[in-house]
Amino acid sequence: MIFGLRATIEAIKAGKEIDKIFMRRDMSNELTRELYATLGDQQVPIVKVPVEKLNRFTRKNHQGVVAFVSSVTYQRIADIIPTLYEEGKTPFVVVLDGVTDVRNFGAIARTCECAGVNAIVVPMKGGAAANADAIKTSAGALHTIPVCREPNLLEAVKYLKQSGLSVIAASEKATMSYTQANYADPVAIVMGAEDVGISKEILRVCDQMVSIPIKGIIQSLNVSVAAGVLIYEAVKQR
Repeated sequence: MIFGLRATIEAIKAGKEIDKIFMRRDMSNELTRELYATLGDQQVPIVKVPVEKLNRFTRKNHQGVVAFVSSVTYQRIADIIPTLYEEGKTPFVVVLDGVTDVRNFGAIARTCECAGVNAIVVPMKGGAAANADAIKTSAGALHTIPVCREPNLLEAVKYLKQSGLSVIAASEKATMSYTQANYADPVAIVMGAEDVGISKEILRVCDQMVSIPIKGIIQSLNVSVAAGVLIYEAVKQR
């Protein structure tokens, strides 16, 4: 955690990867304008919050700004897919739409790393942060597998389709079993939040929807467990 306008500006200038910036709601002065200018085209979420929230982060003189440095270096999926094809690899990507629990994120990352997934794609806003809890749950996998934080997840999914990947969405509403899908070719598996699932916009552009059979009273699996089932079906087919 970094607090203070000047300290945050200097951290950005020093090349620190900023995960998120919390700023007092009514902030507007020369230093805040310098902060925006220093960020330039870096896609860093800035969340406007009441001062009480900032005071919960720290009681020290935060000057209306608290920033969190990312524990991982985020990448862009558009930089990874071409390289995979150039290396003769068959792209295998996992997309997380609205998965906000850091432990689920970490558990999925651990499975992805063990299964040879090439990259994890997450949204810039509305997704779990790659913080200490996520990294611990991932057993360090978040330090080794590329995590692509995209400003527009829908556009990222469209890019994957345009790049020749079949996009398969996990949905409890699907009638097709997960074992019937083809994961042997270039593929992206999309997992959604446990409460609302995958957004309608992303579901519309997916090539297939698949479900995991549920035999008990509880109607859905934990998202990290469901991801593991689909990911290892891909491993089996490959």
